[in-house]
Amino acid sequence: MPLRGVRGATAVERNDAHEILAATEELLRALVEANGIALPDVASVIFTTTPDLTATFPALAARELGWTDTALLGAQEADVGQGPHHCIRVLIHWNTDRRQDEVVHVYLKGAAQLRPDRTKRREG
Repeated sequence: MPLRGVRGATAVERNDAHEILAATEELLRALVEANGIALPDVASVIFTTTPDLTATFPALAARELGWTDTALLGAQEADVGQGPHHCIRVLIHWNTDRRQDEVVHVYLKGAAQLRPDRTKRREG
């Protein structure tokens, strides 16, 4: 079974742990729903945040959703001046028979601008 990358991103209004966790949970749920992802098929997940988000780890939202046996990694995005602010990104490594062009990437809220060419845009 091939390994596919599923991308997503969202944004929060401020550096607040509750907001970060709620937005990350919403994003993960949207990615699972859009792709029919079964948790046992998830190999690992990488979360990144912009440097202005330090209140909590987005991976905690995955743990709270029950992703307790999944390898999770958090990192900080490069501080590029023209980049988005208050942004949470996720890359799910998913074992699936879907073709690459069948994978749905989900971008919510202010992050919808990041990759309109590669995603089915969702405003939330």
